[in-house]
Amino acid sequence: MTTTEAQTATPDPTVGNVDMKLEVHIIPVSDVDRSKRFYERLGWRLDDDAAPLDSLRIVQFTPPGSGTSVIFGKGLTAAAPGSALAGLTVSDIEAAHGEVVSRGIDASDLWHGPPFPPEARQPGIDPERTSYGSFFSIDDPDGNLWVVQEVTTRLPGRVDAAGIGFASTADLERALRRAEAAHGEHEKRTRHRLKAELAARVREDDWPAWYASYMVAEQAGTDLPS
Repeated sequence: MTTTEAQTATPDPTVGNVDMKLEVHIIPVSDVDRSKRFYERLGWRLDDDAAPLDSLRIVQFTPPGSGTSVIFGKGLTAAAPGSALAGLTVSDIEAAHGEVVSRGIDASDLWHGPPFPPEARQPGIDPERTSYGSFFSIDDPDGNLWVVQEVTTRLPGRVDAAGIGFASTADLERALRRAEAAHGEHEKRTRHRLKAELAARVREDDWPAWYASYMVAEQAGTDLPS
């Protein structure tokens, strides 16, 4: 039996648990400098613009807070310019839409419902502001499509609670505000069971731990504290 066969036949659940993080997404463009100007205007971080060979140019950008970078250039892919489609996630769809538009970038109107097919989309933000439920999209100069989706609470199993972090100060602030609102509801539910002085002490001493538990559960998609 070969090594490959042995690994394929092994039912051990620990097999395949090595982290594999998406690092780079290559998009096809027709005019490298035009695309570079577009992504600079969009506010993405320019990581590199290198031409190690006459036939090769590599331009790398990273969206704010993203662990994955985007590469385009010359000599990288045979795909047709404009054929790429990818997704971006944000914690506040209205704030993200407003920032994109303020930078002079054409963006679609906000919509909710399924992202595809387009005829299934409903105008405006999801009425209940459901996580994963609200969208808008951006086309780059070649027509490569970026679908932007609001995600506030992850579905179970999508994120390892032990590795949770926040990619930006703004994301952390919004998470804290959601935790603050949830903690207020928690206090309302528990106040009638506690004496006033005990409730005050709980609010003063324990709220950081409660916030932390809420924020981790929200991102991991596990049961929220109540």
